[in-house]
Amino acid sequence: MMDPDKPVQRKGSFGATMKAVFWSFFGVRKRKDYEHDSANLNPIHVIIAALIGVVLFIGILITVVRFAVSK
Repeated sequence: MMDPDKPVQRKGSFGATMKAVFWSFFGVRKRKDYEHDSANLNPIHVIIAALIGVVLFIGILITVVRFAVSK
């Protein structure tokens, strides 16, 4: 039986978290995968992966805009 005072240890790796966040940016997730992720991924990893994803997305947008404006 689980102790309600002990935090749940989640076994999702950071790589799995990055993959889940990547697909979430596109809105392409199967319900089964979402349920698996919500049960296994570490919330701190999700926050860090989301911040990395946002920084990469903004960096790509800025690069594309600079390239388009320079011509």
